[in-house]
Amino acid sequence: MLTTVVGSYPSQPSKPRNWREKLLQILGSYDPYKNAIEIAVKDQLKAGIDIISDGQVRGDMISIFASKIPGMKVDNGTSKIITRILPPQNPIGAQDLKFSQKIIKRLGGEQEIKGIITGPSTLVYSSRIEGFYDPEDKKRAIMDMSEALKREASYLEESGASMIQIDEPFLSTGIVDIKTAKKAVKRISNVISVPVALHVCGDIEEVFEDLLKFNVEIIDCEFAGTPKNLEIIKDFEIKDKKIGFGCINTKSQKIETIQEIKKFIKKGIKIIGEEKIIIDPDCGMRKLPRNVAFSKLKNMVEAANALQDKSQ
Repeated sequence: MLTTVVGSYPSQPSKPRNWREKLLQILGSYDPYKNAIEIAVKDQLKAGIDIISDGQVRGDMISIFASKIPGMKVDNGTSKIITRILPPQNPIGAQDLKFSQKIIKRLGGEQEIKGIITGPSTLVYSSRIEGFYDPEDKKRAIMDMSEALKREASYLEESGASMIQIDEPFLSTGIVDIKTAKKAVKRISNVISVPVALHVCGDIEEVFEDLLKFNVEIIDCEFAGTPKNLEIIKDFEIKDKKIGFGCINTKSQKIETIQEIKKFIKKGIKIIGEEKIIIDPDCGMRKLPRNVAFSKLKNMVEAANALQDKSQ
């Protein structure tokens, strides 16, 4: 069973630690986030994760993109759409992905890394529309956003991402037009040759049937924090998809034991099937203390590996 992460990790930007970094700061080229990326990558490697992320250390899932996509800006913490949304001329996350790959190689690891983008519906619904688009009809904004994100997804694949994850937490809220969301995600996934995962957290009762029709290979949901989702998916035949099985609760600082996680994964395997399950946390881990996040990941990997060994 593959193990992965949903994205964010609680590593923070740092001040210059040596003379070289202090000199870079004086020259205006010091990057305070590189050490945070290195911490996130090293912790994931140490925990034994198969497909890691760069930790999404440069901000929250909205501002990372809203601050870089033409037609958008972040004003006092609020994401705004001020004119027509256009594709970014430069990559947003590719450099961090490449830097993460260098760390993996330097440490002698063989892990792969996923590229992560916040989905078009979530970005639009999280932003205040102040120009060009009708605030009451977000369809055009969502489709233009999908064009922008299609470019970013291609940048990430070209940089070596073995998987592209599209984060669409708003799909479970009931306020998003699912047909438009599906069309927008397809526009992105159509240009990608690596597997595409769609992450949707929260209660999936009203949307899971629709999610199975999205043009992606993996549907990733939270199950530990929302255990009723296990009962929901029982009623559906999962044919051509894999399920990202969120099996540790990222909203709680309680560190689940290996036995607790094993027991929960077994429930998932019984419903989903071992060949169709990918093991990961419920959501990103940004709000957890670093020691808690690491311990949760380590126990998750050990639980998955124990079950894998037993089945062979």
